[in-house]
Amino acid sequence: MNSAMRKIAGIGAVVMLSAAIGAGIASYAQEHKGLGYQDTPLLPGGKWHVHDGNRPQPKVVDPGSFSSQEQPGKPPSDAVVLFDGTNLDHWRDGNGPAKWKIENGYMEITPKTGSITTTDQIGDCQLHIEWQEPRRLPGNGQERGNSGVIFFGRYEVQVLDSYDNPTYADGSAASIYGSWPPLVNATRKPGEWQVYDILFTVPRFEAGKLVKPGYFTVFNNGVAVHNHVELLGNSNHRQLPNYEPHPPRGSLLLQNHGNPVRYRNIWYRDLKDYEEK
Repeated sequence: MNSAMRKIAGIGAVVMLSAAIGAGIASYAQEHKGLGYQDTPLLPGGKWHVHDGNRPQPKVVDPGSFSSQEQPGKPPSDAVVLFDGTNLDHWRDGNGPAKWKIENGYMEITPKTGSITTTDQIGDCQLHIEWQEPRRLPGNGQERGNSGVIFFGRYEVQVLDSYDNPTYADGSAASIYGSWPPLVNATRKPGEWQVYDILFTVPRFEAGKLVKPGYFTVFNNGVAVHNHVELLGNSNHRQLPNYEPHPPRGSLLLQNHGNPVRYRNIWYRDLKDYEEK
């Protein structure tokens, strides 16, 4: 092949490659018109196609930041903050506004003040809460820094100093009190901040009958200790758990068990179904 023919062949190859690239770009643009597809199968039980380009985009949320021992993290941008270290506006006790002590960005259980509950009514949610046990506390077992994070005043995730402090397993830190021990004990030393991240699915009732049980997923200091575990009913002491009908939204209760436990950086996010706005 002489040089002229080689040049013509080279030009032809470039033209063919350019045409192929152009066709590929056109095909990609056509396929992704509307960001997805409408000619794919419908997903079971829904109205959306596989890779449906018309399916609503997820809401953009600033994820916040992680906590350190010295500083609480920043909540996600769509969270409802129940306690930011400055006031108890979202809390009350049996006689009116909550009266727990506030200092240095935390609230502390104080004697003769009772348990406190939120003024917010929550439903299916993600709850973030940080707590700290005193460095030195007399007693053992259930007398070491006992408190509780209790949804609807019924379903308790136990708060306790469980660092080198044996007690009955379904009453240790991060247990679903009276029902399920944590899968592992991931509790830090007293005096260090502990972190619970809890996914709560509210039980559903119809005509006074349970039609769907509740569920907890719990992370203790970032470690999964309950994986979508089914609630057996109310958390009871020395009695079987039992369900009692209640509305789909209710208050969160922090238990005063007589020990000076501290709490900080409390927030929740409503969890909705995929098609809910």
